[in-house]
Amino acid sequence: MVEPMASELLSLPPDTFVEFLEDAGIERFWFVHDESAGTVRASHELIQPIADALAEDRRDFLGHEGLFFRVTPEHRTLQGAFVHRTWRGQAAGGARWWYYDDLQAYLRDGLRLAVGMTRKNALAGLWWGGGKGVMARSAAVDPEDPEVRAYLYRAYGEFITSLRGCYVTAEDVGTNVSDMARVFERTRFTTCIPPELGGSGNPSIPTARGVVAGIEAALELLGLGTIEGKSIAVQGIGNVGAALIGFLFQRGAAKIIAGDIDPRHVARVREAHPGSALEVRILASNDASILSAPCDVLSPCATGAVLNPETIPAIRARVVCGAANNQLEDSERDDRALHERGILYVPDFLVNRMGIVTCADEQAGVVPHDPLVERHLSPAWEHSIPRTLADVVEVSRKTGQPPGKVATAIADRLSLQPHPIFGRRGREIIAGLVADRWHERS
Repeated sequence: MVEPMASELLSLPPDTFVEFLEDAGIERFWFVHDESAGTVRASHELIQPIADALAEDRRDFLGHEGLFFRVTPEHRTLQGAFVHRTWRGQAAGGARWWYYDDLQAYLRDGLRLAVGMTRKNALAGLWWGGGKGVMARSAAVDPEDPEVRAYLYRAYGEFITSLRGCYVTAEDVGTNVSDMARVFERTRFTTCIPPELGGSGNPSIPTARGVVAGIEAALELLGLGTIEGKSIAVQGIGNVGAALIGFLFQRGAAKIIAGDIDPRHVARVREAHPGSALEVRILASNDASILSAPCDVLSPCATGAVLNPETIPAIRARVVCGAANNQLEDSERDDRALHERGILYVPDFLVNRMGIVTCADEQAGVVPHDPLVERHLSPAWEHSIPRTLADVVEVSRKTGQPPGKVATAIADRLSLQPHPIFGRRGREIIAGLVADRWHERS
């Protein structure tokens, strides 16, 4: 077989790439970063061009320790685990099930999300590293079929078990608590499992609470008072966005403008707040108009990369603070653009931590109104959302650097602190998987 070019492979839709792997007899594969040589190795020579492309990527591939993949025997779904950094402990982050146009988009999303988890966990003071699970949704698979979902998430649990604990999975976009129960049937390396199984359940409510804490802190830092009387635009009203709207109205928000591409989400939110000052609309997939709504606070709670050169000039809010991961299309360029416009951007990895925070304590048992969780919302604790944001804004004002850059520098420094007990165990696990030729097992 003639070795394909990296560009040819990266441009393939995930389903087509799966066919390519099957023709080559590849069920499992990996890409591992060689720190000393500054290169990336692939498990198979045929896909080494992808590894070489990763090594040359200076924007999204940031020294990720290991990327592991498998194709499920049934429903031919590409499943992956992206491990960025494990100095603080096992890589931890949710499992996303989503559609991707091509392999490059799939890899980019996993890489960026894993980095975001490294920074999120470090800023939150958690002894976790950063990782992310991503499954490419196939056009041939019905995501609403309960038997298909059960199979794919059990298979994902088996995949996670095979990685020996270098990555601990959880819930993310496209995945629900019932799916996590299926994962839990096949692995112990998971969190966000249902409460009836001893877990913390759906992370949406705590995540929304964290966003509220960030909004409150940002308004105070700007001398704008509290949420009471403010107008807020919420892009994306799934589980987190819907919960956020409820919390905002409880705190006296004067008006909320909200939108989502899913009519079911729109109908649910509209029914939940009859007679309130809520303007809710169904959005087309490419409709970014809600980002330019006249408001005090803009809260992106849908997909990433929504803040970019096309949308930032039209933003009329003083604060951007939301739950969506990777809101900036380009972390440096767009962070700077918001800063130059006098808009306080609250870095997403600082404020959307509360889901992983609640998951982090599952192994240590359940405490009602857990003080280890609640402290993240109080300015009294050094790693809390309000306190960390205040520190970031203080440095930003002194140096002129935008807050995203400041927060990134703090998070990256903290992420290099070795776990006090296990050191760099995650890296050792990855080395063991490679030495044992994990990719040749079935």
